Parts: sequence; structure tokens; C-alpha cells
Amino acid sequence: MEPRKVSNTQKTISLNGRTITLLGTAHVSDESIKEVTDAIREQKPDCVAIELDEKRSRSMTDPESYRKLDIIAVLKRKEGFLLLANLVLASFQKRLGENVGVKPGDEMLAAMNTASELGIPSVMVDRPIAVTLRRAWVKNSLWGKSKLISALIASAFDKEKISPEQIEALKKSNEMDSMMTELAEYLPAVKEVLINERDRYLASRIWEANGERVLAVLGAGHLPGVEAHLKKIAVGEETTDTSDIDRVPPKRGIAKYAPWIIPIAIIALVALGFALGGKRIGSEMIGSWIFWNASLAALGTLAAGGHPITIAAAAVGAPITSLTPVIGVGLITGVVQTYFCKPKVSDMENLQADATSIKGWYRNRLLRVLLVFLLSTLGSSTGTFIAGADIVKSFGAFFAAH
Repeated sequence: MEPRKVSNTQKTISLNGRTITLLGTAHVSDESIKEVTDAIREQKPDCVAIELDEKRSRSMTDPESYRKLDIIAVLKRKEGFLLLANLVLASFQKRLGENVGVKPGDEMLAAMNTASELGIPSVMVDRPIAVTLRRAWVKNSLWGKSKLISALIASAFDKEKISPEQIEALKKSNEMDSMMTELAEYLPAVKEVLINERDRYLASRIWEANGERVLAVLGAGHLPGVEAHLKKIAVGEETTDTSDIDRVPPKRGIAKYAPWIIPIAIIALVALGFALGGKRIGSEMIGSWIFWNASLAALGTLAAGGHPITIAAAAVGAPITSLTPVIGVGLITGVVQTYFCKPKVSDMENLQADATSIKGWYRNRLLRVLLVFLLSTLGSSTGTFIAGADIVKSFGAFFAAH
């Protein structure tokens, strides 16, 4: 059955005896909060499906969640970059919301609260944000990763003001279609993961929601895709099995061993340098490796405002950690920085607010730990490539001379 348009932001479709209403929102829109609340009260559906995952829904209903953040545990789980991306995205939405006096995701919180108030079951239907961000990273090429990092950094510190009218325009299909087209052209892999995959995931979870009348609260950009997938599920063209997109793709073949290729190659070249060129050539290679890794990791830590002992730890640790993918210098510098400049409760409370400015990243002790983690890692990675190229050059020059 063709969808019945309820308003500019709602579509109601009847599929296999069930009625599903898709309500599109702008995530920092005061108008969207009212639309969500009114729709739930008026329609009184059997279930409200909300575009959140369980972890994000808990953090929204628990204002103390950031106080419980264990930064060392995050770094040990190798989730430093994930937390950075989360904070950058959250700070961008927070800044948008400040223009209209709305917190990011307030419409989703309104959906949860209104459903609870009316005794209507609610279900979180989005894929875990950690899986989405990791898939976006893994599926990108090196050039795509560079553009993604640039876009995140630019969005974090962009001071352009966006009016309430511009935010409301995002809910219009022609505006959203234009944005999706631009995203697909600039970062096709990101668009595939953030939009296309999640459209399918959302549709599957909405279909599995209990009740004959379901109201789904979603970002406006997902409405066309979710509607299309729901129709395919209804006629049997698709199933609700999303096991292929609800986890990070495992590394296969040579990719599984790729992190070890550079360390093994460097160790082999240095060993050959000693064996064929003697102590002088081998020592020069080791010296180059230590110098570039140590100096650039220390420089990155210094640029991040790291404690003097953290800077020393970067210099000592980088030449060693660069030879193993098991542990990175960012973990070492992050732990040392946390020990000597322990984040305070106020840092936890002001985390998202401070993440919206460069000064905030240096003022907030927790954000500075992440900055130390990031810049020491980038410094060490740069040093690895420069030193590696220098070692290969030295090896080639030795053979050319003999």
C-alpha cells in the first residue's frame, strides 16, 4: 500500500496488516520535540521505536554517565579514537542545538519520556554507535580516512551559526536528498555505513517491534531508505537478519597480518644492515629509527600540552611500540598523562562543552589526555614512515656502493 502522508515529516504505511508511522526529525530541533510528543499522545501506538542504541539511551537518561568514564580503561580497550570521534560529533550537535536552545537528541529523550508516561513500550532500534564508527573507519581507503579525519576536525571547530530555519529545512526531502548526494560524492564509504546500512538495520528492528501500530522516531535523512526496506521485508525480498552489518568486518588473508609487515620488514633490514654492512650501517639504521620515532612522538606530546614526564615517556616508548601492533605509544602517554594530571569531576561535567573549542581541549584535563593520545600517536606514526624510508634508503645506498 502507498504511504499516507500525515505531515511534512510523517509517513504512515500499512504493511501486512500492520500500521507503521515514520516520524522524521532534525536532531537539534525544538519543533521536532513538539512533533514527537504530539504524535505519540495523539496516535497512542502499541510501541514507539527510537533511533538510539541501548548505550546511548542509557547515557541520555543518566546525566551522570560521563562522570563514570574511565579514560584508562577506554585506552586499554583501544577505543581512544572512537571516543574522540564520539566527542567531536557530540560537540558539533551541541553547538547546533545551542543556536535554538535545544540539546542534541532531546526529541529522542522526549519520545522515551512520553512513551513511559503513557505506559507505551519503547524499543531502541539503532545499531551500536561503536560498530557504526568502526565499520566506517575499516571500510574507508587511506585517502577516505584522511578526508574523514579532516571533516571531523573541521566540524569540531567550525563557528558558523545555523539558524532555526536552516535546521528545520533539513527535514525537507529535497534538502536532505541534496546533503546525501554531497556526502556520497565526498565520502561514499561513510555514506554507505552511516546511512544505507543503518537504514536497513533500523527497518529490520522496527519490523521486529511488537504491536500492530508502531511509531518510529528517526532522523529525517533515514525516512526514504527505511520505508524502502520495510516494503521489501513485507513482501519477502529481504529478511530482518542483519548479522552481516552488526559487527566490525573481521580481517581476512594478508590484512590479518598487515600490522606486522612494517615491524618485521624494519627488523629484517636492520639485521641485514648489521650482517652485510657491519656495525656502522646497522647502528645508523637503529639511530634513525630511534631519532625519528622518539623526537616526533615527543613533539606531538609537547604540542598536546603533555606533562614533562609524559613527553619523556613518548620519547622512550615510541621506538619500541612502533615495532609491535599490540600496544601503541598513545596508550603509554595517555596512562602517564592521566596519572600526573588526573581529570577532575569538573572536567567530566564540562566534557562536551569544552570539546567545542580549541581552548577547551587544553583546559579540560580529560580532553587533554585524549589530545596527548592522538598527537603522540600521529607523531610516532609519522616517525615510523620517515625512519622506515631512511632505513630503506641506507640499505639501497649500501648495495649500490657494493
